[in-house]
Amino acid sequence: MSSSHSDLKPPREPKWPTHNAPRAWFLTCANSPIGISLCRSLLAHGDYVTAGVQPGEFERHEDRSADFKEFLAEVGTQQEKETWRARLRVVALDVRVMGQCQSAVAEAVQSFGRIDVLFCCHSEIVVGTVEELSQSARTLTLVHDVWETNFFGPVNIIKATLPIFRSKKNGHIVLLTAITGHLGTPGLSMFCASQWAIEGYCDSLAYEVAPFNVKMTIVQPNLEVNVLTHKITSAPPMAAYAEETNPAPLSRNILSGILDRLEGTEAPTAGDQLHSEEVKSLYPPLSRTMKERLVAETVHAVAAIGGHDNPPARHIVGFEGVASVKEKLKTVSEELEDFVECSSAVDIEKEDDMMTGGQLQSISIPT
Repeated sequence: MSSSHSDLKPPREPKWPTHNAPRAWFLTCANSPIGISLCRSLLAHGDYVTAGVQPGEFERHEDRSADFKEFLAEVGTQQEKETWRARLRVVALDVRVMGQCQSAVAEAVQSFGRIDVLFCCHSEIVVGTVEELSQSARTLTLVHDVWETNFFGPVNIIKATLPIFRSKKNGHIVLLTAITGHLGTPGLSMFCASQWAIEGYCDSLAYEVAPFNVKMTIVQPNLEVNVLTHKITSAPPMAAYAEETNPAPLSRNILSGILDRLEGTEAPTAGDQLHSEEVKSLYPPLSRTMKERLVAETVHAVAAIGGHDNPPARHIVGFEGVASVKEKLKTVSEELEDFVECSSAVDIEKEDDMMTGGQLQSISIPT
């Protein structure tokens, strides 16, 4: 995880792929920084957008809803963007509730006649080691909540949308995870676990829906993109995992330092919340400009990939993420070679199969 954001690149104008007609998008978390920036880009491009907004988050957290309200005001008042209003539909959506997913999908189809691209982009982060998240009923609830949002939420909205895609034999599911889908991160174990789980689900799903011409793409930006644009909840730290005792769980301290720098005051308090003896939740204090710069490359990638005739199965955003994954794959490859003889030693030879009268059958799983 990078601890510096001073070198964030400014937003750039995306180079759009060729499309025969405007695309109809469904965004599961349009009030997030990525959702807002993507909505602007898509509407400017001439696409149709159904923007899902979680009612509880929108109503109870002014900091979270202010940017989206500003976006809606911009859409509703600027004369040159009059056509935006006709191509934007805002729907209440809590992806943890299957009924709301079905209702929102039906409303999107009623408004624009179809859905071409489903973009699953809502997640929550829980900070804490495995032990720290198993100390009380409250911390165990955090684990349950993060799985409800990060795993079962996308599962719900995908299941609600699949019948639409199958019926027209066309569609594209785009899932936003993070580089943690490849790399384990100490101190973010449950967040990583939920990311690996939903990626495994979608990798399997891709095979199942390919005959219906439904495509699947996983987009993995740097960890900061997800962590700094969604709610962060912290479990109380344990002394055994303090920095001077156990330097491995670095996430809490790194995030704490980033939050303090983002706050920008002489005596910052945002980072201290991650070290509280109580469960604390907060949204990182980023300015609108910082949010737009942070998500610019990811928005560019999603907008270019969504609805593409031949999209990638997995796209890593940013050189840093690509380098990290290459290093991880290199390590895996080296370990396979180191233990290849041990791995091969357990294979059942043909002679053994013959000795059993041919009763043993090898099972081949397609890859």
